[in-house]
Amino acid sequence: MRTRDDKKQEALLLATVKVVNEIGFAASSVSKIAKEAGVSPATLYVYFKNKDDLLVSTYLEIKMSMGSAMLQGFDETRPVHDILFRVWQNAFGYVSENLEEFRYTEQFSNSPYREQVDKARLEKHFEPLLQVIQNGISQKIIKDVDMDILAAFLFNPIMILANPSHCRTFERTDENIETAFRMAWDALRL
Repeated sequence: MRTRDDKKQEALLLATVKVVNEIGFAASSVSKIAKEAGVSPATLYVYFKNKDDLLVSTYLEIKMSMGSAMLQGFDETRPVHDILFRVWQNAFGYVSENLEEFRYTEQFSNSPYREQVDKARLEKHFEPLLQVIQNGISQKIIKDVDMDILAAFLFNPIMILANPSHCRTFERTDENIETAFRMAWDALRL
């Protein structure tokens, strides 16, 4: 049995992002991804069961990384507004600095592969944030509506504004980011 090398696994994940972003999921193959990663196609199977496992694992790795970035400096003792603003700034920074990974997640979210994601595992990673939102609802600070609706109004603006392919003229200044957050917050708060 071949031993695992973290650098090869990381190279495969990065290659997956690059290849999928260039040619899409359907045209991406194990051989194309392996070639981009600089490894043999057989090496991929040391780390992943198959192409589907690689695609889903790449998505999960990006979402986990994004979640960790969003929760940087997380302090549940702060007011709900302040916590969400910090998460907002962190998320905005992550998307702005990791556009290729973000583009991959956008494509993935609109593909049939999304059905293969362990949603409970993903939600567990975002549990502190979900708890803050739930606390905001309990404290009657945030509207008591479906969590997907809240997430759409809180995070979709980031996904649009931080992505230059959606908003070519948006200037990523502290003032503009704060203004956008205030608008999102206004949609959430009671």
